[in-house]
Amino acid sequence: MRPLRAAMALATCLVLQTSTAVAQSIQITPLTRDDRVLVSFRLTDVFTEEVRAAVHSGLTITFVYDVQLRRSATLWLDRTIESSTVIATVKYDPVTRKYLVTRKADGRIEGADTVEREEEARVWLTEFDKLPLFTSKTLEANAEYYVRVRAHTSPRNAAFVWPWGSDIAGLAKFTFLK
Repeated sequence: MRPLRAAMALATCLVLQTSTAVAQSIQITPLTRDDRVLVSFRLTDVFTEEVRAAVHSGLTITFVYDVQLRRSATLWLDRTIESSTVIATVKYDPVTRKYLVTRKADGRIEGADTVEREEEARVWLTEFDKLPLFTSKTLEANAEYYVRVRAHTSPRNAAFVWPWGSDIAGLAKFTFLK
């Protein structure tokens, strides 16, 4: 009877862990314009109570997005054409009750602001619109490519921030038309 209970408890934990991981996702939309590959992406359902508690503790929370432009290969590993790192941080000041938010792309500061509402801070951390991360000059016409985004937090040992315990990843395919 004990082994059966242990197996059922383990199965329940795995189902709960899987359902938590499925709930969070990355929505990605690549777009080619003016010799650039513009990438829009949104991380959904991650601003949980644990994340809110971490932010409101005054700890600087950093979301790191590793973005890759790749081409599928039939016989070998997929080829990475270009890669970029997008970093979004938030630090809450409990005295002023404001959020200091910043964004960087490949080490360059793309924006910094002080916002008053938590919803605005969440958008700064999780929603990105038409970032010009890659050039399309080297892409082959009528070929299929994809953009892959992997997200994680920093500090990485903050298990309370990522309840599912690992990176989140997603991808979106597109055909490059010249």
